Amino acid sequence: QVQLVESGGGLVQAGGSLSLSCAASSGAFSTYSMGWFRQAPGKEREFVAGVTQSGRIADYADSVKDRFTISRDNAKNTVYLQMNSLTPEDTAVYYCARGHTIAVVRTTDNYDYWGQGTQVTVSS
Repeated sequence: QVQLVESGGGLVQAGGSLSLSCAASSGAFSTYSMGWFRQAPGKEREFVAGVTQSGRIADYADSVKDRFTISRDNAKNTVYLQMNSLTPEDTAVYYCARGHTIAVVRTTDNYDYWGQGTQVTVSS
């Protein structure tokens, strides 16, 4: 069983930055892609960013491109999400997830393990 634990969420003013981390307990971390998703109240969970198992290729939702950066450290079993220029529209619970494959896929059904989520709130 793989456990994913997110940290780093909080309250920030618009224009500010936050850095999220997701630590995996085990499970051949470096074999799979990893993704970040978010879910705002009353909305469906949506893809934010993903990274291949090697960390060399990343994919971003259009809404966060050029503002967010995903990275991973396979030696530490950890994936990161650096979020800059935050807006109130970024307010959501952010989840990390482990993909089935080495490539990045944007759909939730490609991910088999999920963290418990961390709240990000951006005030205007």
